[in-house]
Amino acid sequence: MAAYTVRLASWHNDSAALKLVREAVFIREQGISVELEWDRLDAECIHVLAADAMLHPIGTARLLPDGTIGRMAVLKEWRRQGVGSALMEKLLDEAKDRQVRQVTLNAQVYVTAFYRKLGFQAVGEEFMEAGISHVRMAYRPYDRQIK
Repeated sequence: MAAYTVRLASWHNDSAALKLVREAVFIREQGISVELEWDRLDAECIHVLAADAMLHPIGTARLLPDGTIGRMAVLKEWRRQGVGSALMEKLLDEAKDRQVRQVTLNAQVYVTAFYRKLGFQAVGEEFMEAGISHVRMAYRPYDRQIK
């Protein structure tokens, strides 16, 4: 397994790296429009950033103040190497530290098993978002043991 690190990031200091990953995954790979991808919420979110041994960005996700996780993205060549789990672990620990009672996310249906392994549960029916089938999932950080 290749080496990588995961750290907290801020939109102010790390937006170029965060954008690089999200543009590759959401805009180019999944065909999501630029208008849907970029919103005004990034500046108020807690971001996490994964980088390879050369410090190139390889994954990201964000936590909104209301406890919603979004914009979870890992470059295709880095998937199935633990990067997504490491990003989520970092955000879930941060949510618990901030005393967030419930974390929610809108998972693309094809990755719901990934989120279930982390302790998320589906809390609704499938719906379409940005032309992709999703399901709302929830998690309670205070049910989680900190490593």
